[in-house]
Amino acid sequence: MNPLLGFAIVASIFAIGDIVSIKSKSLISVLFVGSVFYLVGFWTIFPHDLNTIAQLQGVGAMLIGVLITHMGTLMNIRQLIDQWKTVLVAIAALVGIGILVFGGGSLLFGREVAISAAPPIAGGVVAGLIMTEATAAKGLTELSVLATLLVVVQGFIGYPLASFCLTREARRVLRGELPQTEAMVQQTAAAENGILKFRLPAMPQQYQTQFVLMAKVAVVAYAAVSLANAIPGVPIHPYVMTLLFGIVAAEIGLLEKDILTKANAFGFAILSLMAIIMTNLNQATPEMLAGLLVPMFGCLILGAIGIGIASSLVGRFLGLTPEMASAIGLSALFGFPGTFILSHEAANAVATNEEEKKKILDHILPKMLVAGFVTVTIASVVMAGFFANWL
Repeated sequence: MNPLLGFAIVASIFAIGDIVSIKSKSLISVLFVGSVFYLVGFWTIFPHDLNTIAQLQGVGAMLIGVLITHMGTLMNIRQLIDQWKTVLVAIAALVGIGILVFGGGSLLFGREVAISAAPPIAGGVVAGLIMTEATAAKGLTELSVLATLLVVVQGFIGYPLASFCLTREARRVLRGELPQTEAMVQQTAAAENGILKFRLPAMPQQYQTQFVLMAKVAVVAYAAVSLANAIPGVPIHPYVMTLLFGIVAAEIGLLEKDILTKANAFGFAILSLMAIIMTNLNQATPEMLAGLLVPMFGCLILGAIGIGIASSLVGRFLGLTPEMASAIGLSALFGFPGTFILSHEAANAVATNEEEKKKILDHILPKMLVAGFVTVTIASVVMAGFFANWL
């Protein structure tokens, strides 16, 4: 197969996934559509090295650290401080996932299954990728496929549960059963003001070219990975280090916020990453897939129960309703843009005018946006780096 044809096939798969996701209002994810195409394709007409032919295997693997560094530049430490209750509930939800999936999953499905399943359930693409790499390196083919599938299907549980919770919370807002609605944090103001006193002078706009921005984020990512590998005896996963470097570099002004998007490179980078995730499906036979259904949905159910228990308990202590706290925790199962879309859908479903809609969104949207970043972008990556060392 010609490399250009291979790339065209991969790009078309995710293009169709985008269309289906938009039509279904994100209830059917791009990753789910992509996994179906890859599985059926590998079982029929696709060569098993499709991503290698398309020249995406090496590129995608190289760009992982760059992408996670970019994710760090999206974080805003001041916003996390303003929404400290949300941060605590989100972290509690991931602890609940870790305890129930690792504890209950180990008893029901085995220790290695539980370790492989917890981080993808607690986060998204990056956490799943860390576990697929870790399991593949150990020769655990079935568990590598399991980690991939969990990333793909977790939204089918997360979306309806979170939608139910947010709709009930929206009704509470309109009935006046909540404390005074919190004012929404001004994104633009927060983005310009970090909490660190030291900040480098901004690079002149004319020098913020695509190549300069790409070089900066690549150098920071390389420095992070090199430092992680240079610390003997400290189990810090290199990808966790790239995330931390990205956050700090953005706070001090070394890297621009949302740097890959400004470099016009994010689309290609995320396409390469999603292709990498699907690579392990070339080893998934129909028999293997059937054998993974029970542990996959079993671990997902355990994770959802863990989220509900842990987030509700901590949320009640912090003065949040069980519905709001559960929705915050469930953000781990889908992240952004699901957090944004579901918040607006709940407001549209309950509000009768623009004033009511604004009142609802002022209450739930800041919490859901922060929750999605905390669970999917930060905490799940840390969890994956930690659990990967347990295999």
